[in-house]
Amino acid sequence: MLAFQDYYPENVAHCYGCGRLNEHGHQIKTFWEGDETVTRYHPRPEHTAIPGFVYGGLIASLIDCHSTGTAAAAAYRAENRPMDSEPPLRFVTGSLHVDFLKPTPMGPELVLRGRVKEIKGRKVVVEAEVWAGEVMTARGEVVAVQMPDTFKA
Repeated sequence: MLAFQDYYPENVAHCYGCGRLNEHGHQIKTFWEGDETVTRYHPRPEHTAIPGFVYGGLIASLIDCHSTGTAAAAAYRAENRPMDSEPPLRFVTGSLHVDFLKPTPMGPELVLRGRVKEIKGRKVVVEAEVWAGEVMTARGEVVAVQMPDTFKA
């Protein structure tokens, strides 16, 4: 089963967070689980903020890219189209809001869960949560905007 990010055309698959062509990036993979989207990620030692805890910038980055991937998948789903159909739908961040609820421990797999709050024209609003085991450590909201053609050159 392909992740949402596996469908991104090569000219827009270099993102540090979700680009499959960025060998130094996070290369997250997002999938549908019912009406929610899920990404699983293992922080690496270089993602340390202070010993034992994950850097908040990583958390924000994961929420950002998980949500823009969710926006793309939701837009395809709303149009009843497969993700490899033309023209490709790709989203960028218009707004990112993150609430850090608890320190995120280094070690456990992080699970991001996303839900589409709204689809309106070229805009998709996604709510996301970050879980470390049974503990929600952060939540966020992303306003994702369909990428303008000028970005796809």
